Amino acid sequence: MTNKTQKTLNRPIALTPEEIVAQLRILREQMPDQPTPVQKGRSPLHSVNPHFVQAAVNAAGTSESVTVALGRTGEELQQEIDMDGRWTAVSDELRSLLLEVLTGNAARRQRLALAALQTYQICQQLARDDERHAGLAVHIEEMRRLNRFGRRRARAEAEAAPSPQE
Repeated sequence: MTNKTQKTLNRPIALTPEEIVAQLRILREQMPDQPTPVQKGRSPLHSVNPHFVQAAVNAAGTSESVTVALGRTGEELQQEIDMDGRWTAVSDELRSLLLEVLTGNAARRQRLALAALQTYQICQQLARDDERHAGLAVHIEEMRRLNRFGRRRARAEAEAAPSPQE
């Protein structure tokens, strides 16, 4: 077996965009119920110092009165801190995946735009031979009409007819 063949065998199968969406939906269905935030938007609770939170968990773990008043043990709170760290890793990976998808989309759009501009230039050159490429004239005119590359957009004021002053 050649080195190239072995690399191909160890490589994961590339999924289509539709298959990836289906996989993400399956993942979403398999996620445990996520706690809903008490408040929507940015809350002062988001800015509580993590060291303060850990100190409070430690206090809850040492006092039975605090545990009863809070309705949760220090161990339960510590487990929630651990779970938060694990879910932070998930959100970091998802953010990274989203960035890769956005970067890939931008690269595809750029390649398509370059191919379209090259096609336009090629069609213009071929259309010089009217006999062989007469059918391109319609397409060239449509591309010319739709092309905004290198042109400034006309301002709304310039297009509007001047109103008569009374």
